[in-house]
Amino acid sequence: MRSKPRIGIVGGGIGGVALAGCLLQRGFEVRLFERAPGFGEIGAGIQMTPNAVKVIKTLGLLDKMLEAGFLPQALAGRNWRTARENFRTPLTDCPTLYDAPFIHIHRADLHAILASVVPESVATFGVSCTGVRQEPNGAVATFDDGSEYEADLIVGADGVRSAVRAALFGPEAPRFTGHMCYRAVVPVGGPVDFVAPEASFWFGPKSHVVTYYVRGGEAVNIVAVAETSEWVEENWNAPSSRDELLNAFQGWHRNVETLFQRVDTVYKWGLFDRDPMTGWSKGRVTLMGDAAHPMLPFLSQGAAMAIEDAYVLAASLDGHGHDVASALRDYERERLPRTSRVQLEARERGRTYHLPSPFAQAKRDFVYWLRGLINPQATGIQANWVYEYDARKFRPGVAAASELAA
Repeated sequence: MRSKPRIGIVGGGIGGVALAGCLLQRGFEVRLFERAPGFGEIGAGIQMTPNAVKVIKTLGLLDKMLEAGFLPQALAGRNWRTARENFRTPLTDCPTLYDAPFIHIHRADLHAILASVVPESVATFGVSCTGVRQEPNGAVATFDDGSEYEADLIVGADGVRSAVRAALFGPEAPRFTGHMCYRAVVPVGGPVDFVAPEASFWFGPKSHVVTYYVRGGEAVNIVAVAETSEWVEENWNAPSSRDELLNAFQGWHRNVETLFQRVDTVYKWGLFDRDPMTGWSKGRVTLMGDAAHPMLPFLSQGAAMAIEDAYVLAASLDGHGHDVASALRDYERERLPRTSRVQLEARERGRTYHLPSPFAQAKRDFVYWLRGLINPQATGIQANWVYEYDARKFRPGVAAASELAA
């Protein structure tokens, strides 16, 4: 018998490579399957919050992240038209408060850093998963080229349209939330006077814009979300245009307009939502990341939750040896309450960010201001409880933090 279970991972995105890295660090035999022809990641900027950076530290990758990323000074909320500051949550104290910094980084850079600890020899590229089946002592993943892979555990890390999830729980139609998102990365050659060195949240009626630096301050990431009555496809690569972006945010503050005028390439997609699940595992197959708990981006936790999942699943498997059932039990017990809360809280932020009336906005902003006087870490997007979590404290066989507090 092998000293540790053999693990098959379907999906080579951020969650998949993070899991592979965590497992390889613990001496597991790992095989990763990715439909792309090689490691790579599309997309734009991403906010790596301290809860995820703690895991990245354990992989020995923090220095690389700091080299590629940007350390913001604060999270700041502003009025869409006047730029009046409604809240400011300092971020420079994150290493002291949470034992990890808050880093803005390009998604492709983050993926490359995580993939740097995963040898390409453990990856199979250019294959798409078509299903999974249970075996008496394991599970088998099947692929579109006719190949199969048998392992003690198959993990679906294959995103919001997960083939593994569909095989386990059946197809599920996502719910269009009525939100559409524009994304762009604007080269600026270094910090500019119309973009503050922070994560700026511009709140408007039925819309909001987030801007922050990536790539050491050489570029600015734009996330612009607007409500729409028209269905928009769930596709990161649907092309948009500078004019469409400017028209959608007409009348916004001159700093926002100045930045948008510099946009060259912009993409748009619809935001879809799914309710939290009650379980992710069946037999020798489980889910992680967006395959398990797809969430709206309003707390910047999609990739962070996948990275937390990766650490906890690897630690649980390591702690339980060949008892995969117990490992999956502890994995779900630790992660389900956490990710479910983040899913629902992110959904709620979609409401509070987009209040339609000036009166409702003024009431919200007054609460932001008042909370900031009491505790700057608990105002604005109110995510200090997210950042405090430490996956490294997970111990297999010990009740989850939520159960111990109950």
